[in-house]
Amino acid sequence: MTTHANSPARTATSGGRPPLLTRPLLLRFVSMVGATVNFFLLLSAVPAHAGRDGAGLATGALMLSTVLGELAGPWIVARWGNRGPLTAGLFLLGAPAPALSVVDGPAWTAALCLVRGLGFALTLVAGGALTAALIPAERRGEGLALVGVVGGVPSLVALPLGVWLAQNVGYGPVTVAAAVAALAAIPSVPGLREAAPAQGAASKPLGMAEALRDTGLRRPAAVFATTALAAGILVTFLPLAVPHGSAGVATAALLVQSATATAARWAAGRYGDRRGSGQLITPGLLLSAAGTALMAAVSGPVAVLVGAVVFGTGFGVAQNATLALMYTRVSRPSYGTVTALWNLAYDGGMGAGAAGFGLLAGHTGYPWAFTLTAASMLGALAPAMRDRRAGEGRSAGAGQDPRGTAG
Repeated sequence: MTTHANSPARTATSGGRPPLLTRPLLLRFVSMVGATVNFFLLLSAVPAHAGRDGAGLATGALMLSTVLGELAGPWIVARWGNRGPLTAGLFLLGAPAPALSVVDGPAWTAALCLVRGLGFALTLVAGGALTAALIPAERRGEGLALVGVVGGVPSLVALPLGVWLAQNVGYGPVTVAAAVAALAAIPSVPGLREAAPAQGAASKPLGMAEALRDTGLRRPAAVFATTALAAGILVTFLPLAVPHGSAGVATAALLVQSATATAARWAAGRYGDRRGSGQLITPGLLLSAAGTALMAAVSGPVAVLVGAVVFGTGFGVAQNATLALMYTRVSRPSYGTVTALWNLAYDGGMGAGAAGFGLLAGHTGYPWAFTLTAASMLGALAPAMRDRRAGEGRSAGAGQDPRGTAG
């Protein structure tokens, strides 16, 4: 296992587990919160302001640029490191934001969204690589769960807050607030100094093409994309699938699902640090499929709420286990590639689920569409089981693998 000989997390301890909340990681939380608040404050506020004609174009441009930036991100961080691209990402998120309230026309709004999407992608890839490097390897699962909470809570608050503020305070102030959130975080980036890797650690990062050919990365990413597909369906269609007059059930189910996923990520992280994250991927997939199947009873409030709990548990477990496992299978220079691949699985899965489910439900109705989705998710059991069998042998020799286990 590759170690960080000069890491503050290691020099601060003698014998026991290294501390998790080091000063660099706390500084990283500043840039994480700044990017998250900026992105989610405007995610719904911009389409609402753009109106029916420009809403789809604005969101489409934002997500297209984010995906393209995630594809290019590993090359960018390999060439310029992590701190420079993270700083650039925060700037590209923040600087164009106030102009959104000034420009006139869907085309200009979409152009600004393209710039901000690239910025968001850089904060995900470069920031994610920095985060992974700052978490002690022995506590990676728990650390990633904590990171999920730090990034998840601001998003839950900022998403509805952006729309409310735009309606009650004004669109201009919201864009300025989003800009300040991202730009004010930039001074925290120089403090994110990574320790030098140990001698003998691999120095050449994987490219995206290599990562996609690597079954040890591709299989966990495919399993997570399957659970993300169902997550995109629930967020998009559950409010439409429940009977009229039961909107409160859908709202409660989505809140329960989010809270359960956060708790499950934390539990999965602690378990994975002790027993191995690879053991959790198949249970996470099965729970996600079971929760999706329960959603077929859309007219039963109890079934919907139970389904939300079951799905949230499985999704949280899959989130933590897949990302933690993928990080252990590369050396530190490839953390940016792993971050990009995992986020592509997340974004692509959610987008494909939302788009495909609408067509399916139009032919079968919501109950059968949820049932068929759950059944199709079981197709990911094959790569999950193959990866678990292969992982047993791979992890046994990780210390000698030239790519090693990143720490």
